Amino acid sequence: MSLHADAVRVLGDWRPPGAEQAALRERYLTHLAAHPDGVYRECRPDHLTASTLVLSHDRTRALLTLHAKARRWFQLGGHCEAGDPTLAEAALREATEESGIDGLLLDPVPVQLHEHAVPFCGGAGDVHHLDVRFVAVAGPGAAHVVSDESLDVRWWPVAELPDPELAPLVELAQSRSSGGGSRWAAADHPSR
Repeated sequence: MSLHADAVRVLGDWRPPGAEQAALRERYLTHLAAHPDGVYRECRPDHLTASTLVLSHDRTRALLTLHAKARRWFQLGGHCEAGDPTLAEAALREATEESGIDGLLLDPVPVQLHEHAVPFCGGAGDVHHLDVRFVAVAGPGAAHVVSDESLDVRWWPVAELPDPELAPLVELAQSRSSGGGSRWAAADHPSR
């Protein structure tokens, strides 16, 4: 299955948590139907991206990056690459590269969608990221690094986020990751 086909399947199967998210899902699916390359940065003006909110093993802290170009705190993530077999694996690859943490336990079901303009994405005109957001849990004592794409990477208590716009994502991620179930069973003992 191609990355494009995976994106269509994942978004088609996803149950949005409200009308606004349902409308975004339809926007993303319409984009993918019109653009066979819609998951790659070469697709202009819009393309899918994959990001991950990383929570600490006890779900009390969120790992955020101070993005070098945007100069704002965000979850980890970025562009899909040709070698990414799925959106979830693209999100996990980006989170691992940007945090330096191996063994993140990723929920393969998106937690949120978010469309935003990206003036620093290169090229002429308005570029929009159609971000598909996932949640992952780090193992106890996970040590992070600062990648070339970041000015800083830091754990933030979920009650003291540096940007209030991150609160809905963090709340959804906490709710999802604390819900139990087999996909989170190994969170305190990562297998990789």
